[in-house]
Amino acid sequence: MISPFSLQEAQSDDLTEKILLPPTDPNAEVQEIPGYKLVYVGGACPRNYRVYKVHSMIGVIFQHITHWSNGVDSLQYAEPVDAAVGLDEFLTVAKILKAATEQPPTEDELLDKEFDALTSDEWERLKRYVPQAKDLVAA
Repeated sequence: MISPFSLQEAQSDDLTEKILLPPTDPNAEVQEIPGYKLVYVGGACPRNYRVYKVHSMIGVIFQHITHWSNGVDSLQYAEPVDAAVGLDEFLTVAKILKAATEQPPTEDELLDKEFDALTSDEWERLKRYVPQAKDLVAA
């Protein structure tokens, strides 16, 4: 059970915690490498860094004593930029593969979605949709 005192204590600790600082925060430890920003999260060996590309976080890389690594492959990189690029390339390929294997929802599945959740393309598909009335019987 969490007491109000422990909750206040935890909230005050969050103010001094630097783990979730964005790369734009003046208190964040940021390394800029070509095309990426690394924000130190914590750890001694390995040191953990969040990797940002433009303004979006793409993942985490790790600085070991002798090399850098990321969480998506088993390679060891000499430079942090190589680990960041390896992470970025993996995510790009994964996104392409996911898009290629994903099937768009059927019109019947679209009818089950909330109206506000439909995209304009899905609305256009539903406008052209004519349900099959094979099993309907006039009363």
